[in-house]
Amino acid sequence: MTALAPRRGGIVFLDPEQGRVLRVVPFQYNPDSITRTLRPRGIGADAGDRLEALRLPGPPRETFRIEAEFDATDQPGAAGGPAPPAESGLLGMLSVLETAVSPTVEQLTRQNDLAARGILEIAPVQAPLPVLVLGPRRVLPVRMLGIDVTEEAYDGELNPIRARVTLTVRILTVDDVGFSHRAGGLHLQYQQGRERFAGLVGYGPGAVGYAGG
Repeated sequence: MTALAPRRGGIVFLDPEQGRVLRVVPFQYNPDSITRTLRPRGIGADAGDRLEALRLPGPPRETFRIEAEFDATDQPGAAGGPAPPAESGLLGMLSVLETAVSPTVEQLTRQNDLAARGILEIAPVQAPLPVLVLGPRRVLPVRMLGIDVTEEAYDGELNPIRARVTLTVRILTVDDVGFSHRAGGLHLQYQQGRERFAGLVGYGPGAVGYAGG
């Protein structure tokens, strides 16, 4: 019997309108730990309002903090494509993450040209949609909030060959993008899965000694 290869998490960048895969950054080594924070939303400015204490007007703000390690000397070819070229170290992998939080040179030049002609761009072009993949049950549309890179070793041309990357992302919800947006659909699938797993837990009140009151 052939053993299944371990799943590799990572970030997939999609065209937000067509859904085409633009780039993929697999985690070279799956993270040892992930810190998740959920902050429920309340109604109104007064968080202590008795009438609103148990009302939930929308999804919580959920953030992930992930620490990933990369090593240019040990990059296997991922399914569907070869490993990045070794001569540039980790510059390719790091650049994919870094360009996800910046407009392209073409977009910046276009904005400058329009401004020089006295034209205001109403809405900038949408950036690729990052999707955090943590196995088949957690496929999450996210917004990149921060990227911290610690470069730990270099080759002879000062290309980084070993680095630790801390990614901070926030889950995009239907409140952020609406129900018709691709990210909104992914969020609903994620939430449905969470509700399904919650339904598998069937303890009764006796499990904690609760007798009512």
